[in-house]
Amino acid sequence: MAQISAAMVKELREATGSGIMDCKRVLGEAEGDMEKAIVLLRKKGLAKAAKRAGRSTSEGIIYSYIHTGAKLGVLLEVNCESDFVAKTEDFKAFVKNIAMHIAATNPAGMNPEDVDQAVVEKEKEIFRAQMLDQGKPENIIDKIVEGKVEKFYKDICLMSQQYVKDPQKTITDLLKETIGKIGENIQIKRFIRFQIGE
Repeated sequence: MAQISAAMVKELREATGSGIMDCKRVLGEAEGDMEKAIVLLRKKGLAKAAKRAGRSTSEGIIYSYIHTGAKLGVLLEVNCESDFVAKTEDFKAFVKNIAMHIAATNPAGMNPEDVDQAVVEKEKEIFRAQMLDQGKPENIIDKIVEGKVEKFYKDICLMSQQYVKDPQKTITDLLKETIGKIGENIQIKRFIRFQIGE
């Protein structure tokens, strides 16, 4: 059994924002291996998030982010369960990070059902034409186009996009981690992005 020092617990706490006892427990499980401990904490956070997913989110904040130069801005609503959590630094930091991500990536919607079908159909036409130009057989073109549309959705829908500050995570991963850390259900409700000239 590895000796778990206070310094190790402190380091893990600073890296993950998790509670002292949780850090101590997972460091024990991971036999002092910091990387394994972080993975264990992330898994536990995701499990906690899944349990909280059905809970009502009637509090929260509306946040505005204006990018340097005032030519780009985002208005964002993020909900949580209590007014207390809405006022915490962790919650506000999460909301700010999401607003900055939206400013950087310009998602077309929250999820695939929010994307204008006319845009999707146009992309399908382009993909199909590309496949025909490459001489792909008709019978497999539909499958390929379907796969390309899935990837298209991942790139343009907020919840499936890779988080700009950490491309190893999607926005859904970041949301679940934050739910696990904060201890309440959180919902990114809606957003609008404004850009001069668009």
